[in-house]
Amino acid sequence: MKKLVYTLVLPLTLFSFDYQLKPVEVGSDSVHCFFGYSEVMNDTNNGNMSNSCFVNMGNSYIVIDSGPTYSYASQAYEKMKKKANLKVKYVLNTHVHDDHWLGNGYYKKLGAKIIGSSAFEDLEIEETTRMKRRISPEAYELTTQVHPELFVDEEMVLYIEHKKVIIKNIGHKAHTDSDIYIYIPSKKIVFVGDLVFNDRLPSVRDGDLKGWLEALDEILLLDVDYIVGGHGTIVSRDSVPMTYEYLKLLRSKVVSSMDAGEDIGDCVNSVTMDKFKNIHLYDSMHRQNVETSYRILEWEN
Repeated sequence: MKKLVYTLVLPLTLFSFDYQLKPVEVGSDSVHCFFGYSEVMNDTNNGNMSNSCFVNMGNSYIVIDSGPTYSYASQAYEKMKKKANLKVKYVLNTHVHDDHWLGNGYYKKLGAKIIGSSAFEDLEIEETTRMKRRISPEAYELTTQVHPELFVDEEMVLYIEHKKVIIKNIGHKAHTDSDIYIYIPSKKIVFVGDLVFNDRLPSVRDGDLKGWLEALDEILLLDVDYIVGGHGTIVSRDSVPMTYEYLKLLRSKVVSSMDAGEDIGDCVNSVTMDKFKNIHLYDSMHRQNVETSYRILEWEN
């Protein structure tokens, strides 16, 4: 009887959560992205709420952001191989938030080199990640905290099969203190991570409004047709305005509130920004953004 129970239970352990990933072409058949949901991480989406992209460089892939789990990365690579059965040469982590890089362990196992901001050098291994606390054990299985091994202090230039790839460290706090972007001139595309949101409200919890706007100004000067953010399916140059306008208006309104002598509680209540109320996650994030911005601007002023 015990043997029968064992044979019934064992197959269930062989199945992991199915992320149902669908690669979407961006600009050409050599660039694809898996677009995440406009949600916060939970045990239903299991972290599938940010974007992960891959670029066929000719004889190998580069991956921009490895995703939230080992399982996600392994499923993404299976989809990639159906496009072209190539090895992954490099994985580039756009910043330190864990929904973007906890798939590193899978690609590391395949022999890929992991690249990220020099801020990763000081990032501690957590006993329990934010992701692990919020998603199902099934989806998180085999996930480990594998940090980059190559670090971008200012700028790194790679030539991959004769194609130039420019990896630029923003160099100051923007969305985080670890933001990089990946610019491929020959494809007129730049991958900017969470410097750009276009389907949900940006989070400013680790950021700096002035620095973030400066980073977006720099990106908009690039000779590109495609700007791919960390959240959202708009990939043209029109991907930027929602984030830019939200941050600019947020900063202006919080400064006005402070100039009027409002304390932080009054400011959180008065800065409502009705124009953005229909954007995903407004109800759960906007008040936090106002509070964070007030604290940032207290020191800036």
